[in-house]
Amino acid sequence: MTVIDVWLQTQCEIAFDDAMNAPMVLVLRPQSNAHQWVAENRFDLDPVVTVSEYVDPYGNRGQRLTAPSGPFTITTRSTVLTAGASERAPGAPFVLVQQLPPEVLTWLLPSRYCESDRLGSEAQRIVGNARPGYDQVQRIVEWVQQEVAYIPGSSNTLVSAMEVKTRGAGVCRDLTHLCISLCRALVIPARMVVGYLDGLEPMDLHAWFEAYVGDRWYTFDPTQTSLDGGRVMLALGRDGADVPVYNQFGPPVIPRSIAVDVQRTGVRE
Repeated sequence: MTVIDVWLQTQCEIAFDDAMNAPMVLVLRPQSNAHQWVAENRFDLDPVVTVSEYVDPYGNRGQRLTAPSGPFTITTRSTVLTAGASERAPGAPFVLVQQLPPEVLTWLLPSRYCESDRLGSEAQRIVGNARPGYDQVQRIVEWVQQEVAYIPGSSNTLVSAMEVKTRGAGVCRDLTHLCISLCRALVIPARMVVGYLDGLEPMDLHAWFEAYVGDRWYTFDPTQTSLDGGRVMLALGRDGADVPVYNQFGPPVIPRSIAVDVQRTGVRE
C-alpha cells in the first residue's frame, strides 16, 4: 500500500479563569521527528507572559509559564507534514527482550495507570494462538474494542487499565491504557501518544499507542476502526500521567473551554 503524505493545519485553544497566579507546564508544541515535519508553529498567549521551554526524559518539548489571575487563553497553531495513514505490518515478529535496543526497555515496565504486572494470564487468554508480535497486538486491540465501550467526553480524570476493564467504558486515553498494559504483560514494549487525528469525530485532542514489534514502533488505536487519517504527535510517555497537554500546580483550575481543529490542506505523493 502506498502511503501519501498530507499537510495538516492544527489548532488548539484552551481558556482558563484563574483565581490566582498558577504555575503551569504545557506540552502543546509539536516537534519534527522521523514521522512528521513541523513547517510552522505559533504559540500565542493572552495576556502575554514569559515562557521557557525544556525537554523531558521522553523527548517531549514542554513549556513552563505562570498563568495570571483572571481570564487566560493559550492558542497554538501548526502546519505539519505527516503520513495520511499509519502503516500496518501483519506478521511483524515479536522481539526477544535480549534483542531489544536499550532505549526500548523502559516501555516494558508497569506504570501508574498501566498495571501490566496484574494482567499476564488475561493477556495470554486474549491473544490465544495469534502469532507473537504484531498479530498479538492487533488481537488485543480487537478485544478491547469489543469489550470496552468508547464514549468520548465521558471522563476528564485519569483511569487505570484495571479500572477501565472493570467499568467496561471510557475515553480514548482509558482504552489506550488497557491496550498498553496487555501488551507489556506479553513483554511487548508499548507507549502512549497524545496529539491530533485528522477526521476524528468528535474533534478533540486524542490518545493512541505504539507497540514495538519487528524492530520498530507501529501505531495502534483502539477507538478507531482503521488507521486512516494523518496523526500529529504532541507527546509520548508511559501512560496518561506523562502526557497531559497541560499540568497546573496549586489549587485546581478547570479550563473554561478547549477547542480543537484539524484541517487537511494538501497532499504530497
